[in-house]
Amino acid sequence: MIFLNKKMTPIGYYILTVIVLSSQFIYSQNLILTNTTINSEKINLKQSLLMADSEDNNYDPLRTEIDYTILGSLSALYLGSGIGMHLYQQKAWWSDQKVPFHFTNDWAYARSIDKVGHFYGATLLAHAFSAGLEAANFSTKDSYLYSGIAALAFQMYVEIEDGFGPKWGFSPGDAAADFLGAAFSTSQYYFPYLKNFQMKISYLPSQKFRNGETFSVIDDYEGQKYWLAFRMEELLPETAANFWPDFLNLAVGYGVDKLDGVGGGDSEFYIGLDFDAEQIPLHGKFWQFIKNTLNYVHFPLPGIRISPDAAFLAFAF
Repeated sequence: MIFLNKKMTPIGYYILTVIVLSSQFIYSQNLILTNTTINSEKINLKQSLLMADSEDNNYDPLRTEIDYTILGSLSALYLGSGIGMHLYQQKAWWSDQKVPFHFTNDWAYARSIDKVGHFYGATLLAHAFSAGLEAANFSTKDSYLYSGIAALAFQMYVEIEDGFGPKWGFSPGDAAADFLGAAFSTSQYYFPYLKNFQMKISYLPSQKFRNGETFSVIDDYEGQKYWLAFRMEELLPETAANFWPDFLNLAVGYGVDKLDGVGGGDSEFYIGLDFDAEQIPLHGKFWQFIKNTLNYVHFPLPGIRISPDAAFLAFAF
């Protein structure tokens, strides 16, 4: 997530996830190319297994067992990334003398946009973990399940550390958003209908940032918006869906403005068009990885701000 008042915000999670996913994809593909020799027997085996295992398209039939080399390497990458994040956060905002574990009620903080960010961050982390598990030849079911657990575990670790911080505290609201985000990601396997709903983020520097009142993009909450995109082609009745462009979603968005640091400010609600990166006509593992990751970003498209002041926006972002 990136850091607001020294706390990681979802833009930072997105940047970290892209870096980790890029590294794990390149590394896993190199391992696969090095360790896999394609011959006629394996091609025949692949064809037969594809027919027998049509329910799980993400299995690579040439690797019917867990690839522990890839799993171990990606685990080391994740662990290293986690340690790096911990050291940064330890220095930035856990270095103060700890106090007994305590709770804090921060529902009003930043007009609760941080809670939406926690939900989004959990879904993004689950996406990163799932990609690694699938690269190691875990089944789709196990990838969804374990990635959700791992995302929640990481988020809860941060929340528990907050509970000992004199300036923070364990936030039940943050923890609930973390749980719901991880549960949503895992539930998409058991309830495929949920794949028609996609959390996204967009960012445009706020006036405070442009005026120098906020010194870092990562602290600019007023420039961040969170979107829930709906795949309308799948949700509309068939007669209407036939006329709906498959690359076009509808999305509802939430942002904030005029934050005063103590819970005051404006909540902003939007509805707009959204681009579905899954429909980019590029295929193969690499491009699928790119499209999946891009779908966590809302791109500029026309929309309407519903409140506090209704307005048409040529680019709702």
